[in-house]
This record gives sequence, C-alpha cells and structure tokens, in this order.
Amino acid sequence: MSEDRAHDIVLFGATGFTGALTAEYLAANAPADCRWALAGRNRAKLESVRDRLAEINPACENLPLLLADANDADSLRAVAESTRVIITTVGPYMVYGEPLVAACADAGTDYVDLVGEPEFVDLMYVRYQARAVASGARIVHACGFDSIPYDLGAYFTVKQLPKDAPIHVDGFVRAGGMPSGGTFASAMMILSRSRQARAAARQRRQIEPKPSGRRARSVAGKPGRNPVAQSWAIPLPTLDPQIVARSGRALELYGPDFSYSNYAAVKRLPMVAGGAVGIGAIAGLSQIGPIRKRLESLHKPGGGPNAAQRAKSWFTVRFHGVAGGSVLASHAGGAGSALGAQSPRDRRGSRHEVITEVSGGDPGYGETSKMLAESAMSLAFDDLPASAGQVTTATAMGDALIDRLTRAGISFTVLDDRPNYPPSRRR
Repeated sequence: MSEDRAHDIVLFGATGFTGALTAEYLAANAPADCRWALAGRNRAKLESVRDRLAEINPACENLPLLLADANDADSLRAVAESTRVIITTVGPYMVYGEPLVAACADAGTDYVDLVGEPEFVDLMYVRYQARAVASGARIVHACGFDSIPYDLGAYFTVKQLPKDAPIHVDGFVRAGGMPSGGTFASAMMILSRSRQARAAARQRRQIEPKPSGRRARSVAGKPGRNPVAQSWAIPLPTLDPQIVARSGRALELYGPDFSYSNYAAVKRLPMVAGGAVGIGAIAGLSQIGPIRKRLESLHKPGGGPNAAQRAKSWFTVRFHGVAGGSVLASHAGGAGSALGAQSPRDRRGSRHEVITEVSGGDPGYGETSKMLAESAMSLAFDDLPASAGQVTTATAMGDALIDRLTRAGISFTVLDDRPNYPPSRRR
C-alpha cells in the first residue's frame, strides 16, 4: 500500500451514533502524528462533529472533512484512494456497505466495520476476496462487540492450550446494555433475510479453500445448566462462531481439529423462555414488509443510550477450552462441562482444560467504538503478520490488538478460581 496517501485513517459515518463515539475515541487516543479525517455526505453535520471533537482535542480543529455518499461509488473510490485504512459505521451493511468494500478491495485500502450480518460477510467474500488479495487490502469485518470478544477471546484461550491435540472451546456471553436504532435495524435485516443468508453461505462454501490436513468449525451447542458459565447456557446462532471458526482455519495454533460453540449465559430459566418467545415473534413479524417497516420506525438509526445509561452497561464472555481427551464431552450445557470433570473416555488420553474471560464496559457503544478505533490504528501502525483479503481480527492483528485493548481497559484473563489451573495471568 502506498505510504504517501493523504490520510492514515478515515472514519466514514461519524455523524451517526456509534460513528460519533468512534470519532471521540480517536480524538482522545489517536497518536499525535496520526493523519485522520472524517467522511460523510453532509458537510454541515461533519463540521458539527469536528467542532465537538475540538473540545476534546484542540488539534482536531482542522481535521479534514471528505464528502462521500454510500450510494455514490465515485466518491467512495476517491476516499478509499486517499487513505490507508477506512472505518465505516454506516449500516445496515446489506443496504449501504458493498460499494465501500468494493472501493477498498480495488484501492488496496484496509477496511474495518461493525457488521453483524452473516449474509453481508459471505457475499463480500464471494464478490471481492480475489480483488482484495490482488491489491493487498485487508477486509476485516465485525470489529466491535460483534465479534472481537469472541474471536480474540477464543484466540487467547487457544494460546493457553497444547497445539498438538484436538481443541474445543465454549464461549458464554453475559451483557447488560441498551441497543441503538442502527443496531435494531441491522437485527431486523438479519431476521428478515434468513433464506438469503443461507444461500450466501452456500456460495461461499463452494469457493472458499479449506486448510490442508486439519479442520476448524463452529458446532451447534446444546442448552442446559452449565457450571463453568454458572448459569443456563443457551446456543447463540450469531455471526460470532463463524468468525471464530475462520480464525481457526487460518491459524495452525488452533491445532489439528478445532471446534467452537457459542452461548448466551442466562441466570434464570424464565428469562430463557421469555427471550425465545420474543425473538421468535420478532423473527416472524420481520417477514411481513409493512410490519417490519413499522418496527423499524420505532427504533430509527442515529440514536442510542445516553452517557449515564452506557456507564451502567457491561459484558463478560467466559471461555472453557479443552484440549485432548474427549474434547466434545464438554460440548453440551450440562454438568460434563465442569472444570476437571472426566468421563471414562476422557481418561484414555491426557486432557488439558482452561477457563478464561474477556470483560469490559458498555458492549454496544463505549467498548464497540473503542474496539473499532483500536482495530483501525492497529492496521495502520502495528507490525502485523502479512495478510490480505477478508481476514478476521485474530488472523490480521492477534496479539497486537489484544495488547491495545488491554491497555484501553478491556480485560483478557486466565481465571484461577478453579482447582489445578495455572495462576491468574493478564495480558
């Protein structure tokens, strides 16, 4: 990538809710020599954002403003060619995202987003992987709460385990927070397009190469009470397990046979039943166009929880990793997942288990904007392994991004509150 481009980082979508938080994070935390700019379609709104940023950091008073529209390919191409890395918070990505991915793939510009839409990720691979590999662009989707805690958390867990044995990791997420209008719009998009998402996944499987001599995959979990999660574990079919499995396929440190299962950790069983009914109802209603539009109008993009609400929000993702023995014995939500519990089959071979945790504050906005900005700065400034095309955060940035997030207040911990485990360690 050309080092004489005008900008190191461009933020596209700074006038939206999450985009504004990302801009504020960059204003407070980007290195003094970082050449960054704001991009969007409304100059007056961009100037308003810049004025607020100048109150955080006076150096932002002269921050460059670039005019670009998600529906104007020429404007996006000009922005992509002007910078080394683009951050985009403009979603839903199935509606607004593709032209910018295309521009970055052609220009050799690194790209990061907040997508949680599996269909979009798969279609972008099918349509632009070859072009991005040829240009050297790193296309890194899901650089927020979708899917960094899971992807880097599984990576961190695997690094504690031996690499010459099958590995299974369970991830259990608990979180408290409020969604924004943009998040709700993306969720409605996912629920209303399940058939199209399955078709995109099939297209990707037909062309994506598989690792030679090893395998990595996501595995549907089983619901049940889980002693590691200390709660009910409910399978969570989000984008996150797909991202984790792709890191497993790309990196040999995940061992010869890696699998991952994703769960929501829920304290009380009535919440499980109520949540399932609610999601099922919304999924059904999202298939009916007029009703879907009405639901979307109740949560319009651009708004979100206030600072006081965000300050009360939090998340934890706890991981249970097993290497050797019968790694899938702990695959269900039941008592077999207890640390140290072994079936007769387990005792046939050595077995290593570890419990880790990733935790932080407001998952949807405060920590998401932090993760997104730090991902962009890692691509722009860190000494990273060579990669190109659609890559995951673990593949592209790995340890460098964990170090950045740890310094920024997100915790990656090996827990020591169980017998026969290594002492607590923090990165």
